[in-house]
Amino acid sequence: MGYDWSGRTFVITGGTRGIGAATARMAARSGANVVITGTDAAAGAQVAEEINSAGGATTFIRCDVRDGEQVRYLMTRAAELYGGIDVLHNNAGITDVSLSAEASLQDMSEQTWDNVIAINLRAPWLCSKHALPYLKASSRHPTIINTGSAASVAAYPNCLAYGASKGGLTMLTKNLALDLAEYGIRVNAISPSTTETEMVARYMASAEDEQARRSEIVGSTLVSRLATTDEIANLVCFLASDQALFVDGVDWLIDGGTYAWRGHKPPQLSEQRSTPAAQEEVRTRG
Repeated sequence: MGYDWSGRTFVITGGTRGIGAATARMAARSGANVVITGTDAAAGAQVAEEINSAGGATTFIRCDVRDGEQVRYLMTRAAELYGGIDVLHNNAGITDVSLSAEASLQDMSEQTWDNVIAINLRAPWLCSKHALPYLKASSRHPTIINTGSAASVAAYPNCLAYGASKGGLTMLTKNLALDLAEYGIRVNAISPSTTETEMVARYMASAEDEQARRSEIVGSTLVSRLATTDEIANLVCFLASDQALFVDGVDWLIDGGTYAWRGHKPPQLSEQRSTPAAQEEVRTRG
């Protein structure tokens, strides 16, 4: 499905790789001006150069989305470059195991918890706050799209902070939709299940048996594979388009059918370990 976004400006956090980069490419191909941000300047410059070489209009601005002043500058500079902001895609995200191998309740550090919450939950609030003056000034059906996760629907192993942050993002999305409706700003979220990204690759590698974790997750989908970044970006672009003007305050699950039929069962919760005797053994060992 093609869109005509000539004259519209997208700001995409976490736009240097994965879903953010895929969304940037799609938006630019449809004529949008795109500002991507992240902390990896080399990766950001590469993505921007790739898009611009194909005829797009993309600028990379380095920004740590945990820092309010950097976020303020990002939004101000984006508006200066392209005359405003019409679409904010809060996509930057991190998992517990991306920051530390110690992801269990007893081993996770306060720093890991705080960083995951700061990037996944506080940053979308900060970015929305500092983009608001420009979104309010937009006459092109302004919108905010947050990247949530299927982890806001059900628990996944080693995702304590990640799951909590994404669950919080669901309610932030709904509250922003309510509060910003008077300005004509729609706010929605996408909640992808496991997608083929670098972050997911690190999550898979954190398992004792990487292949078993992958097989379990793939096996829980009705389409029997992980999502591609382009498939998720397609949904982002639809929600940003004028074809979705009646879609507001929604957390849109895109999960290959996983939760149409069952939830996620961690491998350690086997029938053998669920017996009273096995549970007593675990308590004794612990």
